[in-house]
Amino acid sequence: MRDFTHDIREVQRRLAEAEVYLSVVENRERFAVLEHEVAEPGLWDDQDRAKKLNAEYANIKDDLEAFDTLTEDIENVEVLHELARDEDDASLEPEIETAIGAIAAMFDQLELRSMFTGEHDDTDCIVQINAKDGGVDAQDFSEMLLRMYEKWCERRGFTITLNGVSEGAEAGIMSAEVTISGRYAYGLMSAERGTHRLVRISPFDNQGRRQTSFAAVQVWPLLEDVELDIDESDIEMQVFRASGAGGQHINKTSSAVRYIHHPTGLVASSQEERSQLQNRERAMGRLKSMIAAKAEEDRQAELDAIAGKQAQVGWGSQIRSYVMQPYQMVKDLRTEIETANVSGVLDGDIDFLIEGFLQFKRAQGEDDV
Repeated sequence: MRDFTHDIREVQRRLAEAEVYLSVVENRERFAVLEHEVAEPGLWDDQDRAKKLNAEYANIKDDLEAFDTLTEDIENVEVLHELARDEDDASLEPEIETAIGAIAAMFDQLELRSMFTGEHDDTDCIVQINAKDGGVDAQDFSEMLLRMYEKWCERRGFTITLNGVSEGAEAGIMSAEVTISGRYAYGLMSAERGTHRLVRISPFDNQGRRQTSFAAVQVWPLLEDVELDIDESDIEMQVFRASGAGGQHINKTSSAVRYIHHPTGLVASSQEERSQLQNRERAMGRLKSMIAAKAEEDRQAELDAIAGKQAQVGWGSQIRSYVMQPYQMVKDLRTEIETANVSGVLDGDIDFLIEGFLQFKRAQGEDDV
């Protein structure tokens, strides 16, 4: 009969770590309070407060249920292991091994949450995609990236909302802005910030030559209730006809709004509402969120420079290559993680790339300590 004592001790160690990074003790107390608050008859009189409370309630409930399930599963496999050893019953080895493997897999998923240490990692996010060098191929690549993130959101159960899109002259898009809503949306999508490169035989080149094109992805946390005074003279407002990628018009009036903040170069859009006034409010809220987030990033960059820390690879830096010819390869240039399944990645299978970067970033942070 095989001795699984070491394996069981290992999952017990991981459970103790989970109790810390999930803040189990504090969250049990908070959950008891939230149960009363979400049951209040007048909760939805204030919809913003109700949404926040319900989101917090759901997140904490999810964490506590995951922790309690793991605790029970570990206790069960301990009992099974003791029984097998007492009876010297080797026939139970496969069942014990399978159970420990399933527990370890659950921890692998759960431990991703321990990597989110940033102040805004658990918030929704604003994602902007811009075609760069490469002409029509870059515009087509930008639309491919937009589709990739849409497919990724479907896989994760996230909501993705198109805030605004500028279509390419021949194909693809010049730019697009979306809001992604889901737990740790910003923490996950921050791994995508930077310049993406595509190498392929251009479908737009009559001579069938290989073309390299680039698209830039920027990610901002969606901050709630930002109190920020903006000088109106610094802002340019543009109105345009709402549309979707591919030219499908949402409505025929110019109700969509785009704000350009000239001091920072930041741009925020909204096209999801039929009323221009509502789109203006949404776009302004996003713009304030982006300006506030950029100010935080600039302050942190200054502190890092003073402390002598090396900046993380980010906006403006090339982070990933997608090679379709002469061979098939997607490679993250920061982590060296690669795959030959280019079509899978472009269909939204990017979790392994995102998680690989988060692990890399955490390891870099630990090395700095």
